[in-house]
Amino acid sequence: MTQKFLYISLFFAATLSCSSSGEKLEIPKVFSKTVGLKESEKEKYRKLLQPYYDSLKRTGFSGGIIVAKKGEVILEDYTGYYDWKQKIPIESNTPLHVASVSKTFTAIAMLHFWENEAFQLDDAVQKYLPEFPYKDITIHSLLSHRSGLPNYANLLTDYITTVKYVKNKRGKKVPVTTRKKAAPFVEGYVENKDVLRYFAVKKPGLVFRPNSRFQYCNSNYVLLALLLEKFSGKSYPQLMKDLIFDPLGMKDSYIFDKSHVSNYQPSYFANLRPYPIDKFDCLYGDKNVYTTARDLLQWEQGLAQHKIISPETLSMAYEPQSFEKPGIHNYGLGWRMILYPEKKVIYHNGWWHGNNAVFTRLVDDNATIIITGNRYNEAIYRFGRRMNNAFFAVSDTTLLEEMP
Repeated sequence: MTQKFLYISLFFAATLSCSSSGEKLEIPKVFSKTVGLKESEKEKYRKLLQPYYDSLKRTGFSGGIIVAKKGEVILEDYTGYYDWKQKIPIESNTPLHVASVSKTFTAIAMLHFWENEAFQLDDAVQKYLPEFPYKDITIHSLLSHRSGLPNYANLLTDYITTVKYVKNKRGKKVPVTTRKKAAPFVEGYVENKDVLRYFAVKKPGLVFRPNSRFQYCNSNYVLLALLLEKFSGKSYPQLMKDLIFDPLGMKDSYIFDKSHVSNYQPSYFANLRPYPIDKFDCLYGDKNVYTTARDLLQWEQGLAQHKIISPETLSMAYEPQSFEKPGIHNYGLGWRMILYPEKKVIYHNGWWHGNNAVFTRLVDDNATIIITGNRYNEAIYRFGRRMNNAFFAVSDTTLLEEMP
């Protein structure tokens, strides 16, 4: 039995053992083929959703929103500016950076290649990236954030940080952190290959023993992007275009890399000061999908209709992987989740610079909540979460985890 079918069989065995704005918005034609809601039902949901969205707009929201059920749009709107200086508005075809929501694309692409037997989930990363120095870290460890790798953002800095303990006036030892300028490991923009090279050359210590616990870490998905390039023979940006964006009709989506630097459009602090581009802005796999709310609905429908991976493999991706800490929050293979007794909330949020994003699949309710923003605003997560109440029988007040 191949590992592929062993994983699926174990998943189903486990499953069996555990079972006992107020105006009317135009529905995009691209979504009008699926008919499953009466207009009266749409209006019912719209009335429940609109107050949450109105409250979000009052926080200074700049971005786009789509809420859909059975693939049909219930609520859609765009507000704010893509370029606040020139007052260029955000529209339905304006791509924004969705940050860590990008991990869902990386994970599904990896599982596509797993289905096609390009690798085994328990294969060591070293098998495909020989210079990678940690023999006990597997592909599964990367997908589930159980590798123990340190975050690249704490490693490839231009500073050396030291912590010394000194006595204060009361004689108690307190930490004092100092930073001094250091020669950078990489001149200019850091690319995925540079992160791998850093691990190969510097061999930084692991945060914990691989697969002993969960810790969200962007390094995992930077390495997964390199593995995808190895398996596909294509660059990650080209692979995403060929495997996902074009087949699903995501015509306004792309991966930001070094070729886009000259066209960089900043996101914004809450006070509308623009974020300048920085040295980590050309890394992908963990982030750097630029897309629209409409394209993200196409992504959701592609998942629902199993156009990239099979239903069995998608269900496996939605299975929790970490049980060291009790609680209803968990992580699967590229997806966060909240485990209620009767249902799961499958989601991934994103944050990078001034960009915030929410991508939630209420699978049992056949509903989707999508929010993208380019002006830093934590309320995006809060109100995205509250919108679940329109579809839940009971009030859902648990906060989503939004930042690494």
